[in-house]
Amino acid sequence: MAQSVDLNADMGEGFGPWKMGDDAALLGIVTSANVACGMHAGDPDVMARTMQLAIEKGVGIGAHPGFADLQGFGRRRIRLPEGATRNLIAYQVGAAGGMARSLGAELRHFKLHGALANMASEDEELARVCYETALKLEPDIVVMVLAGTAQERAARKLDCHWAGEIFADRAYNADATLVDRSLPGAVIHDADLAGARMAEMVKAGAIITNDGTRIDTRIDTICLHGDTPEAVTIARAVRSALEAHQIQVTKL
Repeated sequence: MAQSVDLNADMGEGFGPWKMGDDAALLGIVTSANVACGMHAGDPDVMARTMQLAIEKGVGIGAHPGFADLQGFGRRRIRLPEGATRNLIAYQVGAAGGMARSLGAELRHFKLHGALANMASEDEELARVCYETALKLEPDIVVMVLAGTAQERAARKLDCHWAGEIFADRAYNADATLVDRSLPGAVIHDADLAGARMAEMVKAGAIITNDGTRIDTRIDTICLHGDTPEAVTIARAVRSALEAHQIQVTKL
């Protein structure tokens, strides 16, 4: 059987007149769109435009909730009590689900953003709270998890639909978490390198870390960040490299 993998990107991250990334170009390459829900980025108009474009391109729509941190783009760690975390997730998933349905579509997946995602990759209880809350609103949604981390463990215990995710444009630590963005080499800007490493990891069924450690894992989807200047170039390179290795790029 041929290998296949989904290709997803974070998008809908503009705000008012401020544009972030080239979503239209990305939607011609990726198969799943993680749409910002208005807390770390995005607003109702941006969300609607992004989802409408995804519908026209046949791209799966997902909710991409993060911390209420527009200035920090959701990449600053914030400690919240459980109730506030649940409300944060419910508010954003509700907005995304409502907007998708208003356009005649449905949410297909759910993926945490930025610092919230990184914290949940280290803290299984935080991941459980976030996923459990989302699943109450959207019981059939696919939860995208950082493969091999506490996120995956939480999803497995909830017995929900989940997809193991790896990153095309980020470096890995030996425990399968992402290298902190403040460190050199954490973000990969070389499109050819990103493409080659994704093909290698998918074929191996393993995350390959900075120190060469191989972490066997289920790989269902590959992410790239829409806000990086090289996003479209990296997306094309990753898709080309996958297809060159007879790996089909298909929607979840």
